[in-house]
Amino acid sequence: MIPRLQEKYEKEVIPALMEKFEYKNIMEAPKLEKIVVNMGVGEAKENQKILESAVSDLTIITGQKPVLTRARKSIANFKIRENMPIGCKVTLRKQKMYEFADKLMNVALPRVRDFRGISDKSFDGRGNYSLGIKEQLIFPEIEYDKIDKVRGMDIIFVTTAKTDEEARELLRFLGMPFAQQ
Repeated sequence: MIPRLQEKYEKEVIPALMEKFEYKNIMEAPKLEKIVVNMGVGEAKENQKILESAVSDLTIITGQKPVLTRARKSIANFKIRENMPIGCKVTLRKQKMYEFADKLMNVALPRVRDFRGISDKSFDGRGNYSLGIKEQLIFPEIEYDKIDKVRGMDIIFVTTAKTDEEARELLRFLGMPFAQQ
């Protein structure tokens, strides 16, 4: 079964991008390569249970088990030792990536309080987009009663676009709710 967003990309987005940027070959059209969801859990240095609950939340949200991220070097001021687990991340590709992006754009982001759209200024210059979310409660799979602490996460959309404008149009055609200036 092909995800709804992938079908939309193949049938609507590619022709629209080819027309707008005048590509000669269909392979020139930018596409989503992967989505990385990262959750930093600084409190994990005192209590491992907090990290376990963050891992379970991220597993429920993305449908894939996260990898623990570890500190690269010791930082005395933050009481962090080298190789200490301080967060978790998931890299989504192919089918799961399209399903997560569809859920994020059409279900989760509209649930944010006073939502007027997301900034279109968070591109990195190479066609990748970063988005920060303040709480995991916007995802419908998370049960409010079972949350021990509200945590934020970073979501990075990695595309094959060469410029930020191409990536912006790709995400806009896919349905990303950018704010109107």
